[in-house]
Amino acid sequence: MQWILPRAVYDGETFLSDVAVAFENDILVARRHISALPAEVAPKPVPEILSPGLFDVQVNGGGGVMLNNDPTPQGVRAIAAAHRSVGTAFVLPTVITDHPDVTERAADAVLAEHGRGGVLGIHIEGPHINVARKGTHDPARIRPFDAQTRALLARLREHDLPVLFTVAPETLPPGTIADLTRMGVTVAAGHTTATALQGEQALAEGLRGFTHLFNAMPPMTSRAPGIAGVAINSTAYCGIIADGHHVDDRMVALAFRARPCAGRMVLVSDAMSTIAGPDRFELYGETIRVENGKLVNANGALAGAHIDLKTSVARLVADVGISPVEALRAATVTPRDLMKLPRQPLLGSHRDTLYFGKLQRHGA
Repeated sequence: MQWILPRAVYDGETFLSDVAVAFENDILVARRHISALPAEVAPKPVPEILSPGLFDVQVNGGGGVMLNNDPTPQGVRAIAAAHRSVGTAFVLPTVITDHPDVTERAADAVLAEHGRGGVLGIHIEGPHINVARKGTHDPARIRPFDAQTRALLARLREHDLPVLFTVAPETLPPGTIADLTRMGVTVAAGHTTATALQGEQALAEGLRGFTHLFNAMPPMTSRAPGIAGVAINSTAYCGIIADGHHVDDRMVALAFRARPCAGRMVLVSDAMSTIAGPDRFELYGETIRVENGKLVNANGALAGAHIDLKTSVARLVADVGISPVEALRAATVTPRDLMKLPRQPLLGSHRDTLYFGKLQRHGA
């Protein structure tokens, strides 16, 4: 049995100091305050914080693989492995707007890998979004919500696969969100031009989250808060990208501090295949490349993110000024709460599914 003494232990609620943990065959089997350890046990001090594993609910690719381009079990495994190699233990592989057969194949691939390698479910982002806020999504593949998509979602839920489904609420027939919510789908608003009223109506139907807050939605103004204003004022879950490119760090800080209750911000990477992979890839027949730390298309527009979740957590603390507890909560506990998944216990967890990291604000 190997005892170590992390700088702190985050148990999903708070930081614990002077707490040692023991691993046996890479499984965390014991946790004790140092005052309760036998005299003969001398835990090895380590400078990192220990916490439950990071969980990224928006992972489009990794390791040179995009789920849209390789919607197979092998593709899903490669993406999950790439993110685990850089510190993200759990993922929702994400398929963005595409032809129905691509979405179906991606869903079947994730279903085949569910529960293995940290794959906890699927995020289907589009194709039922607003073309006016399409972002990098192909407008030719955007379409109205239809029976085919509903049947796919029903089939996935019949197999108990957790599903995060991003849609533009204003494009859906009334009652659709309520229907999907009853089915057990986690519905989020994204790539949307919804007004504040439309956003509130969606929340009343059961909308549970908002995808990459501020991005692909109208900006808030004093007399038109829009869906971004509704999201911040709500008790729903808000995903946010903290790479320093998609959202200004000051706006990230505002969102965290303006929420009416704690534990409703979900840190996401929106990572593409360049994480642990080559610095460029093809999407919809167009080359996307890393340029000055961000992913851009031929026109220089943002096209996904070149950041992993562990780096995102560190940026939240170092550059945005979010406390380590809040930053870790947004990347561990809150994503599970969003998806109604059990929280990960420290005891019994494999070392590879835990987070070890140094979190310190610049200049501190």
